[in-house]
Amino acid sequence: MKDYIEKRAVELAHYIIENNATVRRTAKVFNISKSTVHKDVHERLLKINPALYKEAQAVLELNKAERHIRGGMATREKYMLEREK
Repeated sequence: MKDYIEKRAVELAHYIIENNATVRRTAKVFNISKSTVHKDVHERLLKINPALYKEAQAVLELNKAERHIRGGMATREKYMLEREK
């Protein structure tokens, strides 16, 4: 694996852990695709740094478990704004 890919995978994991970030937000910040973030963090990072992989996975699993709540809140805000008009 190329050095820059390994470095990027570690940087992505640190960003996710420090900011409690989702895959989507991480991809936007690093200007790469969600697929790349997913592959780097789920596959490559496990081989590079298993301990960091576990930390990043814990954050991503929590975000996955909460995503239905965030979606509901976004929908609620949307309709609250429409009601104010």
